[in-house]
Amino acid sequence: MAVTAAEPRPLLRTSATRWHTLPEMRWAAAALGLFLLGLLAQLGGAPAALSWTLYLACYAAGGWEPGRAGLRALRGKTLDVDLLMVVAALGAAAIGQVLDGALLIVIFATSGALEALATARTEDSVRGLLELAPETATRITATGETTVLTADLEPGDEIVVRPGERIGADGQVTSGASDVDQATVTGESLPADKQPGDEVFAGTLNGTGVLRIRVSRRAEDSVVARIALLVDEASRTKATTQLFVEEIEQRYSIGMVTATLLLLAIPLTLGEDLKSALLRAMTFMIVASPCAVVLSSMPPLLAAIANAGRHGVLIKSAVVMERLGSTTRVAFDKTGTLTHGSPVLTAIRPLGALSELEVLRLAAAVEHGSEHPLARAVARQAQERRVDAPAAQNFSAHPGVGVSGTVHGTRVVVSSPRDHSLPETGNTGNTTVLVEVDGEPAALLSFTDRIRPDASAAVTTTSTITTRPPALLTGDNRASADRVARATGIGEVHADLLPEQKLALINDFQAGGERVTFVGDGINDAPALAAAHTGIALGGAGSDLTLQTADAVVVRDDLTAVPAVIELSRRARRVVIANLGIAATFITVLVLWDLFGDLPLPLGVAGHEGSTVIVGLNGLRLLHEKAWKD
Repeated sequence: MAVTAAEPRPLLRTSATRWHTLPEMRWAAAALGLFLLGLLAQLGGAPAALSWTLYLACYAAGGWEPGRAGLRALRGKTLDVDLLMVVAALGAAAIGQVLDGALLIVIFATSGALEALATARTEDSVRGLLELAPETATRITATGETTVLTADLEPGDEIVVRPGERIGADGQVTSGASDVDQATVTGESLPADKQPGDEVFAGTLNGTGVLRIRVSRRAEDSVVARIALLVDEASRTKATTQLFVEEIEQRYSIGMVTATLLLLAIPLTLGEDLKSALLRAMTFMIVASPCAVVLSSMPPLLAAIANAGRHGVLIKSAVVMERLGSTTRVAFDKTGTLTHGSPVLTAIRPLGALSELEVLRLAAAVEHGSEHPLARAVARQAQERRVDAPAAQNFSAHPGVGVSGTVHGTRVVVSSPRDHSLPETGNTGNTTVLVEVDGEPAALLSFTDRIRPDASAAVTTTSTITTRPPALLTGDNRASADRVARATGIGEVHADLLPEQKLALINDFQAGGERVTFVGDGINDAPALAAAHTGIALGGAGSDLTLQTADAVVVRDDLTAVPAVIELSRRARRVVIANLGIAATFITVLVLWDLFGDLPLPLGVAGHEGSTVIVGLNGLRLLHEKAWKD
């Protein structure tokens, strides 16, 4: 059990995009500010000219960009729903309902700005991932050593990596021994011992041994570079996803515009005067405009997002909140997701005359000088059991093997057991180390990655609300994965997975018609999070890339929030469908009245706004605490 450099697991700290640097965010903020000022002026009894001026300025700030994009789409023979919203807002202003139009503009501008911010943050994190690999490496040549750019390394080159350095390229160890923290690639909770013949990856952290490595891939083909590429490709693929109601809006918009033009043109050709025809067409446009349809989805989804936020779940967009409810299967990562990601000493099995406490005292004394995760687990156990461990003399670390020292004249070695016939060294899923005292086996220490206390309940609840049972996808070894699966009730296990293999499994599930929500926390989970129907990251230990790539973040690391937010999404979807029914009923009645009767414009506006208020209030029911618990 070797000592590792005292360096924390890397987080991706890049120059993240600030919201105020994005034009979409600036214009949306300006539109919101102008809307609030206009509302204050109107409610405060200021002259109507002032509130109108502020509202119209809100139109300009929030509507010019979607209006311009809509005109571009129109030139391409596509009717953009954003353009229709701008037209509907202008129509509302034309008949005196400037407040409603401004509110519509603010909703659409804010939605577009948040989408732009999420995209920019993901791009920042992908760039940061590439910075994990060092810029330079030490290449071994016939005349000695030389420092070169990692981008210039070619397959077959040999490099040397010293203690505490990051490995500059994917390759194979040719000589030396060390332990390497490769959690960024495989998600393993413990550093992996590396001996000649073992594979290593660019960007992973070397421990205290010196490794000579033969390069097997160029920088652009390394595992960490492929992770970045996979995340980028998967994120771009999902960026085209729309709300269900938006798909309805696009078809509805074409029909509404066509009907409005016909309603204006046909009476004119039949001899009706322009004023009457225009008034009827304008009334039709107002009562048939999809404002209530738009608000059928946004208030309930935003209310559900706010409710989830109060319970420690950050949902990044209304699209994500809607999409969560269609989940048919949940796939979990293991290390750091179902488990805490740090080992604990769970058992001490004496092999000789020494008691458990005596073995713990000697092991803690030797491990005191080590920064290895297992050493810290031994120290915690000794502290919890109030065992006084003296300082060891002649401490020595043996990379890839273990540590040794002298405690009051007794030689103590803590290392990986080489004799697999010893008890509890088989394929148990735990990590076992051997304590030797004066050359004789004294005890076996068993370590395990603690399972989160809420993991079993979360898996059980998830199983009851999805059509397919959950799966476990992990880069850790099969035995460890099986142990966690048994403890949490997961029947389908996929172990020893590299990031691209996790991604391939997610794609295979979804190619079979499943809608997968993947729950993970590490950089190695990022491609799967990006490609999954919905990706949920645990925020406590998640890397920047993971948090930015995921569609939702469980901030409090409460796994039971995963099934809870899926159920909240389904509740929100039911409210959206109910709202669409309400909106459709109002629109149908008002349109028929206008077409076959004589609908007064004020009454048409009142009916239109009434439907908008009703669907808005109905959606806000999801703010209630019962919407999360029931």
